Order: sequence, then structure tokens, then C-alpha cells
Amino acid sequence: MTCSEILARASSVRALVIGDICLDRWCKYDPELGEPSRETGIPRCAVRETTSTPGAGGTVAGNLAALGAGRVSVLGAVGADGAGLDLRRALARASIEHDLLVESADLQTFTYTKLINCETGIEDLPRVDFVNTAPLCPHAEQAIVASLEECLDDFNAVIVADQAETDHGGTVTRAIREAVCRSASVAGRAVFVADSRRRVEHFRDVVVTPNESEAAAACQRQFGVVDFERLRRTIGGPALVVTAAERGAWLFDRDGKRLLPVPEAAKAVDPCGAGDSLSAGFALALAAGAETEAALRFGIIVAGVTVGKLGTGRATPDEVLALAATAGQGM
Repeated sequence: MTCSEILARASSVRALVIGDICLDRWCKYDPELGEPSRETGIPRCAVRETTSTPGAGGTVAGNLAALGAGRVSVLGAVGADGAGLDLRRALARASIEHDLLVESADLQTFTYTKLINCETGIEDLPRVDFVNTAPLCPHAEQAIVASLEECLDDFNAVIVADQAETDHGGTVTRAIREAVCRSASVAGRAVFVADSRRRVEHFRDVVVTPNESEAAAACQRQFGVVDFERLRRTIGGPALVVTAAERGAWLFDRDGKRLLPVPEAAKAVDPCGAGDSLSAGFALALAAGAETEAALRFGIIVAGVTVGKLGTGRATPDEVLALAATAGQGM
């Protein structure tokens, strides 16, 4: 299936993104206004402009919506705070349904605050992240599991965004992960794709999409040796995808392994969000009916577009087709 055929069927895709749905705050600061505080003597970071966008799983959802998916919804936990309200507004602006989000007073909304020099356009100060280190409260966990089981028949693509790197603090708890895996094991249900930074080896019956270091670490934890093919068999999904940055992505399936390259015309400006956009394009293509290899080539092209933009950019159908044409995959 070509990229144009996949995009033509995008409106048939009903996608649910479950997991860490975060807020990205892009704050432009003026270094000329960084005089020391009168009280403490510590130089201030004078933010002049702030833009909020959905981050982490929200980046996946944003790319699905931008590619023309017929329906995109997110399921996760957010805090009863201002950042949670900003996140809902950002999701609404991107035409992403957010009614399944579970609000909890026991956590703060997972927020990435990125400080960008307004003179250079470069993010050159340490990021300020609002993270959760305590386990997800049982009420929120149970509500997410119940929502997943209740709404699953409404979707033909489920993408798991397990991005939290703390031992406790992510949305994708063991109970939520097991609920996803139980659902994925039922034949004829939705396409299931999972992106996990620290718990790759615990998924079952889904396609996981770690990068090379994440996949290697998962193998070491599970087997004590790096063996990607063994990892695929252990997880039991139809394929394992291991992303390889500017080289493309490895596909491991019953036909063996092969490296699918990034089109030469793709020019990397900012790799932020590349994995999220690849997961979005890959899942959309699978749900649209593409075979695994064609779907992964589509996902790589989507990521090739987004890395050409500053921040967590989104790929439009026209941009995808233009890049695909350079690789002979557009029509």
C-alpha cells in the first residue's frame, strides 16, 4: 500500500492514545531582561511568551489528527490544576477528544516546560518538568482500566504512550498495561502499538516501538544479553520495531529482520518527538489496512517530516506525500 492510499483511508481510523498525556509549554524568554532578583540576587528567566501544546502521548494524538484520522481520543490521568486545564484546551485546539481523561487531585499534570531564547530561537536553559514520583492512585487507575474496557470497541487503533521514566509516576501501571495486553490478545480487535521507555519487555501481544538503547536495555533486563529477535518472540506481537534515529528503523517479524531507511531528502532539524510521530504514522497505516512493512515505511516518512521542524512538529498529508515522492513511495 502506498502513502497516498494510506492517507486516502485515514478517515476510517479511530484511534485511542492511552498513557502519559502531557502538556508541553514552550516559553520564549528574553536574556536582556534577566537581571538578578532584588530579594535573592539570583538572575531571573524573564518569559515573554508561552505556547502550550499536547505532549508525549498528546504528540502522538496530534500527529494522528494532523494526518486525517477520523477520530482521535486520549485516555490518561491529569491533575486538578491549571496545567490540566491548559492541556484540555490544547487538545481541543488540535481536534483531539479529551473526555476520557481522568482527573485526580493526588497528582500534578505531567508538564514539560521548555525555555527558548527569543534572540536565537534555541532552547538553551535546563527544562523545568513537573513530574509525579508516587504511584498512580487506585481510583484513577481503576477508572482508566474501566474506561478502556468500556470504550475499546469504538476504536480500531490503540497506541500506548508509556513515557514516564520514574519507577512510580507514570500512567501506564502494571494493571493498565495488563488490561491493554488482555485486549490486544483478542483476535479481530484493534491494532495495538506500544512505545515504552523503561518497560518494553513487560508488554505482550502488541507491536512495541523502542529505540535501540531502550530495546537493548529491555533485553539485558530480561535475558542478560541483547537479542532483539528473542525480545520479539517473548512479547509475542506480530512484529518488533526498533528505531535507529537517522538510519531509520529495524523491523523484526516472521520474515526476519531488515533496516528500513529514512528518505535521503529528510533533513533533521530537531529530533524531539520523532518516536511519537513514527508511532502515530505506523499505527494509522496499520489501522488503514497496510501490511507491517508498508506501515513502518509510512511511519518513518511521517517522522522524517516532523524532525525537519523545531519542537514536536506535526506532519500534514501534503508534506508526507512530498517526502514520500522522493523515495518513490508517494503514489
